[in-house]
Amino acid sequence: MNQQCQGCSHQAACSSQPDQCQAVAPDSSSYGKRNQIKHVITVMSGKGGVGKSSVSAMLAVALQRTGVKVGVIDADITGPSQGKAFGFHHPVVMGNEYGIVPPVSSNGIRVMSVNFFLPQEDDPVIWRGPMMGSVLNQFWQETDWGEIDYMIVDLPPGTSDIPLTIMQTLPVSGAIIVSTPQDLVSMVVKKAVKMVQKMKIPVLGLIENMSWLECDHCGNKMEIFGTSKGEKVAQEMNIPFLGGLPWDIHLNQMMDQGLIEEYQNPEVNKVVRKILENMK
Repeated sequence: MNQQCQGCSHQAACSSQPDQCQAVAPDSSSYGKRNQIKHVITVMSGKGGVGKSSVSAMLAVALQRTGVKVGVIDADITGPSQGKAFGFHHPVVMGNEYGIVPPVSSNGIRVMSVNFFLPQEDDPVIWRGPMMGSVLNQFWQETDWGEIDYMIVDLPPGTSDIPLTIMQTLPVSGAIIVSTPQDLVSMVVKKAVKMVQKMKIPVLGLIENMSWLECDHCGNKMEIFGTSKGEKVAQEMNIPFLGGLPWDIHLNQMMDQGLIEEYQNPEVNKVVRKILENMK
């Protein structure tokens, strides 16, 4: 590594040459000193494909609409999607004396993702666990978040290295589990719940995503992925059921266009109210 890069908080994630780098190397003794993060909520699932990242983004937006300050850590290092969902395209990430300055969305949500440091958005991250853990540490301790009421952490699927690292190192206030109606997903979701419980972290509740599709013509709810099992699974695991969310083509389109902050769904607002109640 070039001597110019020593002390820079970006060095674990950065592939730039010193003359191309736009970051300012801060004094590491000041890292994170201004951070006041009240609540950390992890969003996880037992397996991929359940819409965990879209749920994370929707929850962040719905919380921000209540008037609180929200941050998002995209901890899915090898499959990051929050930057695209919030409309960031190669943002210029700078540093100050307190650490990395997270990009801010159009409505004021602060977001940190490994994609902000890659030369191209579709470049793969081919790292082993220790490197990913180092980057997550930078996202948490070496980023100038300032005052945050709710930090949403979008975890990768499963119960292995990264979820374990987050739960062991961050002051997690509670975990939200995302499932879908399929039997296989329900079975794997129980593994995620048991992991959280073993870590002595409160389970704030279960969200069943893609629970139904509302017909544009008649308004009927069609259970296209099978009969809803969310409430039953929550009862079996003795955790709160936060509600179901529909499969919505408009959500998919807005995520792809980076317009998640414009998405509106009353069911998401209901879920957020239950989360806040469960945190009291």
